[in-house]
Amino acid sequence: MHDVWPVYKGTSFNVWLPDTGIYYDSADAESMIAHLQEKRLSQRRTRSSAFAEQEGEIVNDPETLPCRHPRIAFRDVTRSTDTRTLIAALIPGDRVIIHKAPYLLQMEGSIADEAYLLGVLSSMPCDWQARRTIELVMSFGQFNQLSIPDPGKDHPVRDRVVQIAGRLAAVDDRFADWAAEVGVPVGSANEESIKRDLICELDACVALLYGLDEDDLAVVYETFSGTVDYSDRLAAVLAHFRRLTG
Repeated sequence: MHDVWPVYKGTSFNVWLPDTGIYYDSADAESMIAHLQEKRLSQRRTRSSAFAEQEGEIVNDPETLPCRHPRIAFRDVTRSTDTRTLIAALIPGDRVIIHKAPYLLQMEGSIADEAYLLGVLSSMPCDWQARRTIELVMSFGQFNQLSIPDPGKDHPVRDRVVQIAGRLAAVDDRFADWAAEVGVPVGSANEESIKRDLICELDACVALLYGLDEDDLAVVYETFSGTVDYSDRLAAVLAHFRRLTG
């Protein structure tokens, strides 16, 4: 009997929730691996394809298909009334996703770099900039316009973002190998109080990397939504921000 994989759509994941249990469909794993490997080999012949830049030893091995490993996906459908605009998550391996949930193909760098990017994308300071211009669709063109701060390797706040994002993303053993490369334990942030505090600390770290000050943070949370009161979250973020800058 062949393995069956869930087919993800946008609502299959949420911010720091890699699997909502809501799927588009299911698919035979063996058939999907064969199909996606054939598609990758075909796309490699197209110069505009990201797969064209991958080494032959990677492209020729079906085990390296993106669907076999955790990867960052994001919802491309947004609404101005949604509480969040940029909804990204590290989804588990052995999943396929439809076009309404584009994913990021890592071409270089480390898993720690991937964790850093996930942390920034999942923060409210990053989402705030997305909400300035995006209303209905998060296209790759719009996604690529997002500003991502990066102070370089061995920066203590950047390193902290990596650790926090790694802990928040690695919710169970489906992410064990990924978590090991980041250097974080699996399931260490599943307790709700710990998770909430880490999310607020993450916002503070990302805000600092963006070069924001306390007044800027007040603007972010006070103008983020017309229907949600983020004053409690702002207070928690500011407590972490002051500790980082004190």
